[in-house]
Amino acid sequence: MFGGGGLTDGGSRIGDATRQHVGAKTIERVGRTWGASGGGHGSTLTHVSSAVTSRDPDETAATLDRYLSSRLGVEHVAISELAVPKAGFSNETILGRAAWTDGEGTHDKEFVLRIQPTGHQLFVTPDAIRQAQVVSSLAGHVPVPNVWLTDADPAVFGAPFYLMERTHGRVPPDVPTFHKRGWVAELPEEQQRTVHENGLRELVRLHGITDLAPFQFLDTPGDGATALERYVRHIHGWYEWCAPVRVHAPEVIDRAMEYALSEMPKDDSATIVWGDARMGNIMFADDLSVAAMFDWEGATLGPPEIDVAWWVLFDEFLCESRGATRLPGIAGRRDFFVKYEEFSGRELRNIEYYSVLGGLVLSIINSRLADLLVRSGASEPAVAAKFVTWVTDITTRHLDALG
Repeated sequence: MFGGGGLTDGGSRIGDATRQHVGAKTIERVGRTWGASGGGHGSTLTHVSSAVTSRDPDETAATLDRYLSSRLGVEHVAISELAVPKAGFSNETILGRAAWTDGEGTHDKEFVLRIQPTGHQLFVTPDAIRQAQVVSSLAGHVPVPNVWLTDADPAVFGAPFYLMERTHGRVPPDVPTFHKRGWVAELPEEQQRTVHENGLRELVRLHGITDLAPFQFLDTPGDGATALERYVRHIHGWYEWCAPVRVHAPEVIDRAMEYALSEMPKDDSATIVWGDARMGNIMFADDLSVAAMFDWEGATLGPPEIDVAWWVLFDEFLCESRGATRLPGIAGRRDFFVKYEEFSGRELRNIEYYSVLGGLVLSIINSRLADLLVRSGASEPAVAAKFVTWVTDITTRHLDALG
């Protein structure tokens, strides 16, 4: 129930396609090579697809043909342009195009297939069907892709999955950070500010949804008098589950977990929490408006400060922690908080607590990610460790400032 499923390059959802061979077959891999270089660190991280289930493209196309033909009640569905985005561990993602003819005429649809992971889990209980339900429930409230079909039957692809209609636009890259390179960095300062604030306004709109009756399925299960308490207790369970991989700066992660439990504010507020609110999960249209918001694995109910602190934390993780210089149009920590309060008309409370909480969650995620990267052969141990220590360094500063 947490976000941070993986870093993205700017082309991971729409970029130029390159080709990579899979056995004797060929499948398109969308986007640039997944590489990370921190300022002065000289580190490189290749894409992580080797840790994700490898599928034969012809077999995948044939499976989709059989499945969609049955679901749509037609004789044949032509599958083409299969491509795998080079990003993320939280789901297996395949892009493609489906064409078919029925009694209403000829149809052509670009799609995104997301399959629940089976052998590379970042999260305790991945749930692709829940993710699809989140996206479907948010339609009409904030910009999200249109969910086309869902299926919990693992007989089709080995795990539950869902299909969305593909959305086109541009996503600020994580790798290399958009503060250093890419389309956002190439914009004039005022347009950088427009992009950033348009994303923030959609986060405010999400938090402004007042009818939560259709979203009660998001509430974190378990004991606890408030949504926040249930959320933190869930984090604690996840922290314990990840004990074997908490090997980088474990004393910081332990300290943050203890703080999150002992200093929990008496906050009974509950809004829809994205769980992975950040620029890299937002697609922008040509006019710089928000075309779609992605990656709702971590969606829950709780105080909006969870998302606000996470957004700033992840931005610092991609910028200052790597030695990058912040783009002039992208608000820093304090200015972001001021803008959120201005746009929402709501005063942020206990934001330092939520900053530590966010650091704790991202440290746990990246501990698991580092282990997966090393075990899959996608990264050297020293490089993977930086993904944890960059976060624990930020978290330590927050903890030390609190005394």
